Formats: sequence, structure tokens, C-alpha cells
Amino acid sequence: MAKVADIPSGALKRVKSGEREVVLCNCDGRFYAIERRCGHMNSGLDYGSLDGHILTCALHHVQFDVTTGEALNVPIDPYFEDPLPRDWAQHIEHSDFLKFRIRICNIRTYPTKIVGDTVLADLPETSELPCY
Repeated sequence: MAKVADIPSGALKRVKSGEREVVLCNCDGRFYAIERRCGHMNSGLDYGSLDGHILTCALHHVQFDVTTGEALNVPIDPYFEDPLPRDWAQHIEHSDFLKFRIRICNIRTYPTKIVGDTVLADLPETSELPCY
């Protein structure tokens, strides 16, 4: 699905297989494959950051363990230093109210293997995962 050299340690790479999108994660030379979409608000996890085996979604900072797919926290509010215009503040307050009522689901993980210089992910049929 991707060349080993294209995914340095600590990096993420979005790949597509048919209609399915996954993110390959290089955790100090060990490769993991996860579904691309965040289990909170469907954001692309390839835009996030990887620290060890913890991937943080760029949208609301939900963290996932790429080895298990487990969601490790709830969304984090953005921090604003300057006061917002009243209409914006009301909008953010309402969207935060809704955001914290959206379920957070674990993400799917897929087995990987290295064949030559290529990282491959085994993408079986999908299954439902628990949300909290």
C-alpha cells in the first residue's frame, strides 16, 4: 500500500484501497494501520499528530491508541485569548454543547506486514465498534 521509506518514524500516511481509506502510522519502526476517519466527528486522522503510539485528531484533539484503536479522551475545547464577537461566542457555545453530546467511537485497526520495501494492511470486512 505504501513504501516504507515514504513513512518516516512518527509520520502518518493516508492510503486508499478501493473505496476504503486508511492511515499508516510509523511508531518507531513498527507500522500500524487505522481507519482514516476520527471516531468523534469524522475528521481525517491523517491531518493529526502522532506521538509514540498516540494519534491526536487535529479537529477536536480526541486521542486514539493506534495499536488498539481505543479512544482515550473526550474532545478538548479550543482556547481563545481574545474575546470573540457576541454572535461567534454564542455559536461556539451552542456547537460545544452539541459536540460534547456526540458519541466518541473507537477506530478500527488493521494488521500490517512488510513485504520487501512495502507496508501492506489487511483490510477485512468492517464491523461495528463500541462507542461511549
